[in-house]
Amino acid sequence: MAHLSVKRKLLLRTSILQKYLTRLWRQILARRVHKSAKYRQLPRTTSAASAVIPPAVSLPRDAAVECSFSASASDPPRFDLDKDASDLVALKISLLGDNQIGKTSFLTKYVGKEKGKAGISRNGLNQMDKTINVKGAQISYNIWEVEGTDFSSQYHIRAACKDSVAMLFMFDLTSRCTLNSILGWFQQARRWNQAAIPVMIGTKFDDFVELPLDLQWTIASEARAYAKALNATLFFSSATYNINVNKIFKFVTAKLFNLPWKVERNLTVGEPMIDY
Repeated sequence: MAHLSVKRKLLLRTSILQKYLTRLWRQILARRVHKSAKYRQLPRTTSAASAVIPPAVSLPRDAAVECSFSASASDPPRFDLDKDASDLVALKISLLGDNQIGKTSFLTKYVGKEKGKAGISRNGLNQMDKTINVKGAQISYNIWEVEGTDFSSQYHIRAACKDSVAMLFMFDLTSRCTLNSILGWFQQARRWNQAAIPVMIGTKFDDFVELPLDLQWTIASEARAYAKALNATLFFSSATYNINVNKIFKFVTAKLFNLPWKVERNLTVGEPMIDY
C-alpha cells in the first residue's frame, strides 16, 4: 500500500509538471508568433458586415452561390471608343471597404497628390477625378469612396454605387476581419447596382510580405475564395510602393472598352497576386 501511494504521488506530480510545461510552451509560441507575424486581428464590430460574414476560411456554399448569381445577374456595361473618340467619356467608379485599410491612400496614389487635395469630401463620401487618354478618347473617372466601417447610412452606399461601371472592394491584407467584411459590402452594393464590374483589392502588400510564408498562403487562399464567390478579379496592391495601383484601373478600362488584357495571372506566394 505504501508503494502504491508513493507511485500515485509521483504520477500526480508528473502530470502537474507536464501541464505546467505545456502551458508555458504555448505561451512562448504565442509570443513568438505574435512578434514575428504582426498580424493585426481587429476587434469585430456590430456592423452588418460582421453579422453576415463567417470567420471561417471557407465560405458557406449558399453564400457563394448567391454572390456568383448576383454578380452575373446582368452583364457589365461596355463602351465603344471609336464612337466616343472625339468626346469626353465620363464614368463613375465606387470604392468600398472598412475604415483604416488604405482606401484614401490608394485613391490619392492613382489620381496624384494635387488632384487628391482638390477632391470633394463630404460627410461619409470622398470624390476624386482622374482623366486618361485611351486610343484618342478622353476618359474621366469619377471615383466615389465610401468612408466609415459599417452600413449605417444606406444613402452613402447608394450614392456611391448607383450608375457606377465598376466597384472596387478593398481589404487590408494584414487584417482578417476587413477581409471578412468584403461579402457584406458586396451584398449591400449589389442592392443598388447589379451590372458594375466587381474587383477585389488587398491593400498594404508591403506589410503583408513581412508575414511568415505559411500565413501569407493562408490569407491568399481566403482572399481567392472570396474573389471566386463574388466572381471578382483579385489584386494585391501597395499604395506606398505603387504596386498594381495603375494596373487595376487599366484592367477596368480594358474590361469596359473590350481592350486586350495582357497581364498574366500571378498566384505565387510572396508576390503581388493577380487572379482572374
